[in-house]
Amino acid sequence: MGVDEAGRGALAGPVVAAAFLFSKKGTEIEGLDDSKKITPKRRELLFERLTDGKTGKWGVGEASLEEIERHNILVASQMAMGRALQALGEFSGVVLVDGLPAKHLRREHVAVVGGDGICPSIAAASIVAKVSRDRTLLRFGQLYPMYGFSRNRGYGTAEHLRALRDHGPCPIHRRSFLPVGSAAVPRMAK
Repeated sequence: MGVDEAGRGALAGPVVAAAFLFSKKGTEIEGLDDSKKITPKRRELLFERLTDGKTGKWGVGEASLEEIERHNILVASQMAMGRALQALGEFSGVVLVDGLPAKHLRREHVAVVGGDGICPSIAAASIVAKVSRDRTLLRFGQLYPMYGFSRNRGYGTAEHLRALRDHGPCPIHRRSFLPVGSAAVPRMAK
């Protein structure tokens, strides 16, 4: 059983986590890797395979912008992971979490640094989380096209930072994150 999150370092949108449990021990899926190391097209193909109902069980959870702002991104990420595990339903066995120990997960687990690149169930969770979050940001991109969310998925690209300077933050920006917070300050008239 693997758990991972997506969107922790973004400037906008929710943080999304996924939990994944393969149906059969030793299942091998060609090209399965850390979601950040594979192309968007390959991620979509792997997502379809992983969520086909035959490969394994999966659950997705998220923490809202309000929860990120109220608690902090670390706590919110672990809240999302807990929700992903709840969405998965009943299971037995060890929960493997990508990265460092998740003290706010409220579930026994083993932290695996770099787990999304070495543990198949964490890699599967990373892909499900990333694709799920990317689809959310695509919808936000239609509501707020000036920020380029369909291309940057809420991360701090040069284009996104320029849009923040030009337009200020929109309702899905994480105001406690720099440089979003500094963009919230009204600009001086020229």
